[in-house]
Amino acid sequence: MTLTILFAASEANWHSYAAPLQSAMSEAGLDATLTRDAAPQDVDYIIYAPTSPLQDFSPYSRCKAVLSLWAGVERIVTNPTLTQPLCRMVDPALSEGMMEWVVGHSLRHHLGMDRHIVNPGRVWDPACPPLARERPVAMLGMGALGTACARALAALNFPVTGWSRSPKSIDGIPCLHGDAGLAQALSTAQIVVTLLPKTAETENILNARTLALLPLGAVILNPGRGALIDDGALLAALDAGRIGHATLDVFRTEPLPLDHPYWSHPRVTVTPHIAADTRAPSASRVIAENIRRAEAGEPLLHRVDRQRGY
Repeated sequence: MTLTILFAASEANWHSYAAPLQSAMSEAGLDATLTRDAAPQDVDYIIYAPTSPLQDFSPYSRCKAVLSLWAGVERIVTNPTLTQPLCRMVDPALSEGMMEWVVGHSLRHHLGMDRHIVNPGRVWDPACPPLARERPVAMLGMGALGTACARALAALNFPVTGWSRSPKSIDGIPCLHGDAGLAQALSTAQIVVTLLPKTAETENILNARTLALLPLGAVILNPGRGALIDDGALLAALDAGRIGHATLDVFRTEPLPLDHPYWSHPRVTVTPHIAADTRAPSASRVIAENIRRAEAGEPLLHRVDRQRGY
């Protein structure tokens, strides 16, 4: 029987994904029709982006799974009409892109590159940075992305401490959890990377109280979720000189409004949500494999736990 797979995402996404998805499904041995328009009762799987007009899943009674193109699922996981299994995007290429962004900006701040790259006064400043092994890093979030970034930084000799809400055990990376663990991880971190999902427990995890735990001059890198940071508290800490710099890739409102103080703050770098983008060829193989697994009666990969929200 030919499967009907509904592509519920933007037209731009369709142009990027149509050919790679068809190729990936063929390679996976799937007899499938990929379409942007199908009667709900005929749809076997939905490939989905939360920006899609499709917000009511109740008519899709035959649908076996909703396969997200995004790693973050906070914009769909609470939808009361979604009763089908939901799978988030976990793509090795996405992890590679995130790792490169995190390592690049960690090295940028560690080595003090900005003062040489932007030096209109032609100041001769031969100050030598410490070695990486003398620059502790706290990785908040030890999922697939956080673990990849933690290992990459550890390979460069940064002492990395991981933190997550629940206990984790990862070879080569000491991991902490809970409130006491968070305080311990932050107390020595000269670089903090936030790669947590957005949940009720993680929103504003970097706030006035937790930012005050950091050593003077610490750097914040946020490629995770905009809501992980209390913006007002961060701006106050930057203005007071407690936080040395914040490099931010994600925001509560995107694109970041032109009048937002982050744009003009001398200690803030704004990047336009580019830390880890989904690549159509590799993401298509992830989706095709999950459909193949479902059709073979195997467990779905990266299935979202509705209670935890990710």
